[in-house]
Amino acid sequence: MPPPTFARLLPETVVAVESYGDAGTEPVFPGEEDLVADAVAGRRREFVTARRCAREALARLGHAPAPIRRGPKGSPVWPPGVAGSITHCTGFRAAAVVGIGELVSVGIDAERAGPLPDGVQPLITVPGEERMLDRLAADHPAGPWGKVLFSAKESVYKAWFPLTGRWLGFEDARLSIDPVAGTFRADLLVSGTRRDGGAPLTELRGRFLVDEGLILTAVTVEAD
Repeated sequence: MPPPTFARLLPETVVAVESYGDAGTEPVFPGEEDLVADAVAGRRREFVTARRCAREALARLGHAPAPIRRGPKGSPVWPPGVAGSITHCTGFRAAAVVGIGELVSVGIDAERAGPLPDGVQPLITVPGEERMLDRLAADHPAGPWGKVLFSAKESVYKAWFPLTGRWLGFEDARLSIDPVAGTFRADLLVSGTRRDGGAPLTELRGRFLVDEGLILTAVTVEAD
């Protein structure tokens, strides 16, 4: 059985690179040192590995190695004409990039499968979602549905922010999850006006998988 990978969720035009481990002695890439100057060792290692994945993905699009700085809200700053996303969780790091064309944004997230911490579910759901999670748990009891919803909303935000430049809270999107197709839809509950002049965002769609104790979610936004 192949390991879970974003290649199973993303269009072929999106380049995804993943790592299931860190090289403990790998240095921080020049120009990124200040971004983790105060980070603990574990955070520093996951940053280095995730950024390496991002550079490897960019290289496949023809971009020379360069620092990947942080922009507003901590989002990665990609080269002009590129959309991308980075994620990491315990034992897994990944990056996905695409040349802007048919796709204008991509968001990915990875989480370890398991239940949400106590008290978190009410904080990340809007009316209707808790009933959906109850139905999913009854019909598909093996699924970590609360964590899938959490991860999907993270991917939605990562695809949303580059296009709008605005925060999107957990309370600003209502999700519908299809457990058989492995897809989800996020109906946006706030204005989706875009700063690039494109059609306002009213919904975002994505795919997910749960495998080998890992939850992967991915959202892509097509050009108008």
